Amino acid sequence: MSRKSARELALRLLYAADLNDASPEEVLGEINADAFTSLRAEDELYSALPSPSERVYISAILHGVADHRAELDAAIDRYAIGWPLGRISRVAVSILRLCMFEILYMDDADVPDAAAINEAVELARGYDSEEAAKFINGILGSFVRAEKKKA
Repeated sequence: MSRKSARELALRLLYAADLNDASPEEVLGEINADAFTSLRAEDELYSALPSPSERVYISAILHGVADHRAELDAAIDRYAIGWPLGRISRVAVSILRLCMFEILYMDDADVPDAAAINEAVELARGYDSEEAAKFINGILGSFVRAEKKKA
C-alpha cells in the first residue's frame, strides 16, 4: 500500500467515524485481514493491508482529527466563506479535516503543504465532484496562505 492509498483509507475511515459517530479505535478495527480479504474483490484499495508505518500514519490522522476536530471545523468555517459546515458535504468536510490536520500537525518533510492540498483535490475528484475539488482547493489555498503568515 502506498502513502496515497493510506491517505485514501484514512479518508474512508474518517468519513465512517463521522457518519457513525464512532471513535478512532472503532474504525481502526476495520483494518484487519478478514475485512480486507472480503473487500479485496470489490475494491483495489483493499488489495494489501497497510504496512506498520502506514498504520501509524492512518492512526495519527484518525486520532489527530478527533483530538483537533473543533479547531479544524473552526478553520473550515473561517475559510469556507458563506458555507456553514452543515452545508458542505460530509465527504468534503472529511477531506478538509484530513488535509488541514496534515498541514498543521504533521512534519512538513513528511507531508509538504502542496502535496497535501494536491492529494485532497484528487480525493475530492474521486469521492465528490469537480466543483467540490475546486471548492476544497480554494479553501485550502486560503488556509495555507493565512496560516503560514501567522507562523
